[in-house]
This record gives sequence, C-alpha cells and structure tokens, in this order.
Amino acid sequence: MAPRSIKAALADVLDDLTGENFKKFCHHLMDLRGPGPRVRRKAVEGKSCLEVADVMVSTFTEAKVVGVAEEILRDIGCNLEADDLVNETGGPSPKPGGDIAEPHVGAAGKKTESQKAEGRDSGKHFVDRHRIELTNRVSNIGPILDELLDKDVIQQETYDQIRALPTSQDKIRELYCGPLKASEVCKDAFYKSLQDKEKYLIDDLKDK
Repeated sequence: MAPRSIKAALADVLDDLTGENFKKFCHHLMDLRGPGPRVRRKAVEGKSCLEVADVMVSTFTEAKVVGVAEEILRDIGCNLEADDLVNETGGPSPKPGGDIAEPHVGAAGKKTESQKAEGRDSGKHFVDRHRIELTNRVSNIGPILDELLDKDVIQQETYDQIRALPTSQDKIRELYCGPLKASEVCKDAFYKSLQDKEKYLIDDLKDK
C-alpha cells in the first residue's frame, strides 16, 4: 500500500494526541533550536491539528517534516504516535538541518542540556535536585523572568502575576508551581538563564 499524504498522516496523528500532549507538542515545536526554520507562536497558538500540520509542512517541507514531528513526539513521550507517523508516511525523513533523523534515545538514556552541562546523569533535573537552594539563594530573578517571557516559556499574564509577588523566594516558588511543571524544555530554559544570571550560584551547586 502506498504511503499516505504527509500532511494528512501528520494531522491524524496530532488529532490522536490528548489535549495536554497536543499543547506540549506545539510548545516543543515553537521551541525548536538549530539552523533550520522556526515556527512562531502566532502560527500555531489556538490552531487546529490540521492547521498545525499545514504550518509544519509549509515551514519544513514534506521532505523533512516527518523527522521534525517524530523527534518532538518522542521528546514528549508519545512513542506509539511517532511510530504510527513513520509507518503511515513510509519512513523517517531528514531534519531541518539536512541530516537523517537519528534513532531516538529513550528517556533513561537521553540527557537534558543541564545534565550534559554538568557532565552527570543523575536521572533528575538540576533545577529539581536543587529546588530548595535555588528558591532561597536566587536573587537576580527579574532578568530571569524577562528572559523566560522572551522565550515564551511563560506568558505575559503569568509574568505579571509572578513579578507582583513581594519576594524573590515567592517568585521562584510560583515558577516551580506553574511553568516549571510543564516540561523538561521549560526547566532547561530556566537552567540556561540561571547559568547566565546566577553563574557563581550554579557553579557552587554543581560541586555539591
């Protein structure tokens, strides 16, 4: 049987996702980094599965979009849907940079950016392991919030609510209770901002 249309197969797979996983997929899609094209938030926010599939095909081309979608699906833990997409379309495709999508490494074998930076693989994210100390010791929270807003990790309403809190500790706690629960991508963005804005604190915590 001939492979299905790329756009139709992708739209069907996205439609099979739960509402929460579809949100995660769109968030990861907007957060893609690298030499390839970028998808802006306004292009997918509030859009249907078919519309998101159309945006992806237009952005990455049919030759590469399956590799992009497969990688995102596996990153958010939707491995069955990723397998379905590959099977429906006749196989993986190159990623935006031009390389063929590499076999995915499972969660147990894949390190996040913070774990790579530390040279460790403890199985728990840096910002989770050091939650108490980060809450008590981070003082330069304003620029960190600005950066998270700029990267779409937090939205304007959340930003305003957190900025209105009286102390740095309250602001950090609110980050942990909301945005940092969303995904590893949010934690990675927070960690990278901490490295830039609280370098000496992060270096100290790495040694513990």
